[in-house]
Parts: sequence; structure tokens; C-alpha cells
Amino acid sequence: MRQLVLLALVGLGAQLVDGSLGMAYGVTSTTLLLAIGTSPAAASATVHLAEIGTTLVSGVAHWRFGNVDWKVVAKIGIPGAVGAFAGATFLSSLSTETAAPVMSLILLALGLYILVRFTTFGLPRHNLGKPLRKRFLGPLGLVAGFVDSTGGGGWGPVGTPAILASGRLEPRKTIGSIDTSEFLVAVAASLGFLFGIGSQGIDFTWVFALLIGGVIAAPIAAWLVRHIPPRVLGSAVGGLIILTNTRTLLRSDWIDASDSVKWPVYAVIYLVWAAALAYSIREYRIERAQEKLLVEETEADESRSATA
Repeated sequence: MRQLVLLALVGLGAQLVDGSLGMAYGVTSTTLLLAIGTSPAAASATVHLAEIGTTLVSGVAHWRFGNVDWKVVAKIGIPGAVGAFAGATFLSSLSTETAAPVMSLILLALGLYILVRFTTFGLPRHNLGKPLRKRFLGPLGLVAGFVDSTGGGGWGPVGTPAILASGRLEPRKTIGSIDTSEFLVAVAASLGFLFGIGSQGIDFTWVFALLIGGVIAAPIAAWLVRHIPPRVLGSAVGGLIILTNTRTLLRSDWIDASDSVKWPVYAVIYLVWAAALAYSIREYRIERAQEKLLVEETEADESRSATA
């Protein structure tokens, strides 16, 4: 019972992050399932089955709050579903011994990308309003869907920053559109895993626990997307993913590191993570102060114009 409650809380927390940042539900949930000994294919299958429900509720909530661009959903979601099905069948064919460190490497790379991307650059806003073309969204969806299935997460970490980096779609609509299109990816990946491994290793009570937590959090996250600082949240999530998957790799048969190696590595990660969080918080406060000053200057100019 305690384990199910923990999984529900993980699903809730992961969906809060995913719905407000546009990424990390699958990466966060899969990382936990791997840490408690679930096989890679079963872990990814469990998460994607739960995501069918969470992404549906999240998509509806984002739509209700006006956070969805349906043209983007169609252009990226369908190729994403194709890539997800291919990735699921590929992962199902790998042995557990081979797949576990491979998945951890993918998750670690995604964690590094999230940490560096959001800590260093924040959210770019150039080229806002220009159309996103199918020749960009199609290949992006195909790659993101494949990575999502093989890594147990990756649809958001690949798709969201790529669209944000283009500067053509405002952040809240980027996040809402990625979350909504993820429903197609989750369905396709789940079918791929059921085709590849059947229900072997999948605990449907775990699926239900993750689903319940995610469904509760989805509408809250859709509302929070307008208020939460993505830069800070990205740094926090990226650091957590890096730490957890580094731990998995150091304990794997590939490396089998001694304690004298593990703890210095963990210490370095903690220090870098803390520095990234501090930097993100500082930059966010600077940006807020600059925005406040700009508003005050604008109001002052309008007041002078009105009295002139």
C-alpha cells in the first residue's frame, strides 16, 4: 500500500512538472520505476499506459485554458505516434541487462539537456508568431516519439525545447500543444509494448496509481503554466534526473564503481545542481525586476502624456 501511495505521489509530482514545463512526466516516472528494479521495457510500458489517461486529461485542461495550437498538435503528434510505436518494439527486443544501462544513458542525456538548456538560456521569445512548418515538426515528432519510447520519456524534453528555441510559438501554447499531442504518442507506445512484450512485467495497479496522481495534477498544472517560472523548474528537474541516472550507471555491470568513486561524483553533481538552481533563481528575479521596471516606466510615460 505504501508503494502505491508513493507511486501516486510521484505521478502527481511528475504531472505537475510535465504540465507546467511541457516535459519530464515520463523521464521522472521511468527513473523511479528503474530505481526500484522494474525492467526497462516494463517500466516504459507502465508509464505510457498511465500517460494515456494523464495526457488526455492534461490536453483537455490545456485546451480549456487556451494553451493549445491544434495545427501544431496534428503536425507533430502523428509522426510522433509512428516513432513511438517503432521505439517501443525496438526496446521490447532488447534484454534487460542491455536495456537498463542504455535507458539510463538516454535519461542522463535528457537530464543534462534539460539542466543546461533552461539554466543557461531560459525561454527564447524571438520570431514569435511565425508559422511552424510540417518539414520541421514532422521529423521532430518522429525522433521525439522514438526517444520517448526507448528512454521511457523524451517527448517533452526533445519537442518542447526545440519548438521554444524556434521562438515561433509562445511558451504556454508550446507546452499545451506538446502535452496534448503526447496522448497520440502514449497510445502508440502502449500498443507497441503490448505487441512486443504483452503484459509481461507490467503491474496494472502501478499503472493505476501513476494515473490517479497524474489525473489529479493535470488541471492544476495547466493553470500553473501561466505562473510558474519554467527556468527554475527546468534546473530542478534536470538535476534530479542526472543524479538518479548517474547512480544507476555507476551501480551497473558496465561500470560497477567503488564507493570511493561514487561519492565524489555525487558530490560534484550536488554542487553543480545547487549552482544551477541558484543561477536560475537569480536570473529569474532579474528578469522579473526588469519587467516590473519596464511596466512602471510605461505607466509613468502614459501618465505624463495624459496630464500634458
